[in-house]
Amino acid sequence: MTADGGTGRGEGTVPGGTDPSGTGPAGPGSVGTGSAAGRGLLVIGDVITDVVARHAGPLAAGTDTTASIRTVAGGAGANVACWAAHRGAADVRLLGRVGTDAAAWHERELVVQGVRPQLVVDPLAPTGTVICMVDGGAAAERTFLTDSGASGRLGPSDWSDALLDGVARLHLSGYLLFSDSSRALVAVARKAARARGVPVSLDPASAGFLAELGTERFLALVEGVDVLLPSRDEACLLTGLADAAEAAAGLSLRVPLVVVKQGHEGAVVARSGKVRARVPAAPATPRDTTGAGDAFTGAFLAALLAGAGPEDAAAEGCRAGARAVEQVGGRPPLPD
Repeated sequence: MTADGGTGRGEGTVPGGTDPSGTGPAGPGSVGTGSAAGRGLLVIGDVITDVVARHAGPLAAGTDTTASIRTVAGGAGANVACWAAHRGAADVRLLGRVGTDAAAWHERELVVQGVRPQLVVDPLAPTGTVICMVDGGAAAERTFLTDSGASGRLGPSDWSDALLDGVARLHLSGYLLFSDSSRALVAVARKAARARGVPVSLDPASAGFLAELGTERFLALVEGVDVLLPSRDEACLLTGLADAAEAAAGLSLRVPLVVVKQGHEGAVVARSGKVRARVPAAPATPRDTTGAGDAFTGAFLAALLAGAGPEDAAAEGCRAGARAVEQVGGRPPLPD
């Protein structure tokens, strides 16, 4: 964890070393196993404090609504990293930005999940916070109130090419595309990954923020990404199509591999303009759907790193998503 006075990574600050091993390099546009430099996964994204409020009935405007409330560690990027480690990825790192208010807590929460945190401590902005309101219906749907805080200030000065040492895959949280500084970081990180033959994946993260950004602008920003992992709503928004499978096929004309996450309806895998697989969901009894898509993504990436093909990796993602919705919060259960 670094404290840099608000200017990003300090002079000479680099991630901890790894034992490089692994596979041959993946060329540009590949969705293969990544760089010969190693077997690690680097996730860049948000580290957030989630306040999860589960309410049994409709919200009562202007008065009290009884709810069960918990404060847990979250953030789409951090959740993906934790689920990847939980599902067997051996070397998972996370680059994120937090405030001084909760930096030590978030570092501990990541380490206990098996993630190597590379957290930049922002002295000016607090750690991002999300209020997750989860209804008590059978689907346990959630609504977010989001304050990005320090995570929205992640920028190019927080980057070092050494972060890619030993890395076979780079994953970017879509939340990075919703602020100027983190958009600039995405460009720098993608360029460095491309130079090393490291494939890049991205999860759009938020249909609401995506609509504000604009679909054409988003698609221009993700040009050159190897794997896109949108939700059904995000895929349909990006294409203007109502059918998730058609949306997946359309997006795969622009991104080599597209996996559309459909919750209780499973996932669709598409390449080169065609649907290649429809993967069924795993059975689950939802309590809180917060982080289900992150669980899918983390498990999917862990499976790819282990050598699985996209269909089998999507099946792993569906199993992790089912596990995630049966608990409160977006992180996997702690190891015994």
